[in-house]
Amino acid sequence: MTLFLNTHHIILFLFTIHAISHPKVQAFRAPFDPRDILPLLPRQVSWPILNTLNSAVDLLPTFVGAAITVKNSLQWKGACFYNNSAWLEFHNKSKTEFGGGTLHIKVSNAHSWTCMDLYLFATPYRVTWDYYFLSREHTLEFKEWQSKAEFEYVKNRGISIFLMQAGMLGTLEALWEVFPLFTNTGWGENSNVAFLTKHMGATFEERPQPWVTNISTDDIHSGDFLVLSKIRGRWGGFETLEKWVTGSYAGHSAVALRDSDGKLWVGESGHENEQGEDVIAILTWEEWWEYELTKDDANPHIAFLPLHPDLRAKFNESAAWEYARSMAGLPYGYHNLIFSWIDTVNGNYPSPLDAHLVASVMTIWTQFQPAYAGNMWNEALNKRLGTQNLSLSEILVEVEKRGSSFGELLAIPEQDNWVYADGKSTSCIAFVFEMYKEAGLFGSLASSIQVTEFTIKDAYTLKFFENNSSRLPKWCNDADTVKLPYCQIRGRYRMELPGYNTMEPYPHMNERCPSLPPKYLRPAGC
Repeated sequence: MTLFLNTHHIILFLFTIHAISHPKVQAFRAPFDPRDILPLLPRQVSWPILNTLNSAVDLLPTFVGAAITVKNSLQWKGACFYNNSAWLEFHNKSKTEFGGGTLHIKVSNAHSWTCMDLYLFATPYRVTWDYYFLSREHTLEFKEWQSKAEFEYVKNRGISIFLMQAGMLGTLEALWEVFPLFTNTGWGENSNVAFLTKHMGATFEERPQPWVTNISTDDIHSGDFLVLSKIRGRWGGFETLEKWVTGSYAGHSAVALRDSDGKLWVGESGHENEQGEDVIAILTWEEWWEYELTKDDANPHIAFLPLHPDLRAKFNESAAWEYARSMAGLPYGYHNLIFSWIDTVNGNYPSPLDAHLVASVMTIWTQFQPAYAGNMWNEALNKRLGTQNLSLSEILVEVEKRGSSFGELLAIPEQDNWVYADGKSTSCIAFVFEMYKEAGLFGSLASSIQVTEFTIKDAYTLKFFENNSSRLPKWCNDADTVKLPYCQIRGRYRMELPGYNTMEPYPHMNERCPSLPPKYLRPAGC
């Protein structure tokens, strides 16, 4: 007799097994969980189901605690094993100055016979990993501590343990959701749209064609703001993650400038030069617009935000140009990129992100690309500590000595007057709003506002822009059935800018603001 199972039969079978294994139905442990075997089925069957169970966020490990020498002092529930404990035993089997240690991990009460748990283990000096399939006590050997500093740190703070919450197979599936975010394909674009819809509640309503506006540049003035949202390729994937953690509905920005002859230019931090470096550049409007129309393969959506007439009248064009020329050619502001996002100890990290995980990611990155890691955060962290040339591991140890935490260090506001080894550091948005400071738009508040703390959302919600739709250019949204309060000049989908043009500037704004999805609520005056 031939047995034929179609897709519906398989799905019904799997969910029947899942139902009878539910604790309210049966007290015994199921022989397997359907989620554990889904990847073994044909792709056309398994992936649609898995996509409903896991997401890209499941790639992020969850900090469960730090293992110290007190037995069973750390206990937690895993993704596979529901009863877990860990403790650390110091020894000197290596006969070295500081010895080593054994991490004991006891796991039990698995929810199925086929599941497993995947873990990362970290100190400021190393990150390693292991997985557990059998219910018993396991050990992880640290043959010798790399230095006295690591020994002292582990003795006082223990070894940080992170759980891959989705489990081994869930983590592999989550990779399937993350990978396409960075691909320059229709699949990649759809994945970015799906991610932002799922995790931010963004809507992507299609606009009527044409999706490119026939602009009259006579209506563009110095100081007018340009915001961009890219949804495919390398920059599309990066911006998607940036939007998710900050609550910004755009990922890049630029500013218009007219010279003394009336010629229109665009200032931009993050322009790729001929050497492939991201730098601050001053481009003619024609060059910039041509690039966005024909060469930018990230499918940029672009909105034009005119300054309010009162602020345009205050805009000091000479001061703006002086600032722009002083910055031209400097590197993009990688030094302070992440610090505009992190304002609080725990109010800026979408679950399961936290400061522990950020420290571990930095540690891993430092091991693989030490020069790049130094450029991204080491110098900025030293400035926050008032130290010089400390490595990441030395920074973590120094924070411990001072009785502080890495989360508190990350939340210290960036200062606009900090100068790094390669000059002043400004991201795309910091470059534009530092120009606004120099041009007089912040008035007497300039000295009490750090624009390097601004995200793009902080920028477009500031009450600096045109609030009378009758004064917008005639070509503004002329083909769209929805009249936005700003001008979208490129893009298939209608750009959302929640909170646009609503916030009056105030001293120390955006220095202590939480940003948790999906609502990204912020208290007044943060």
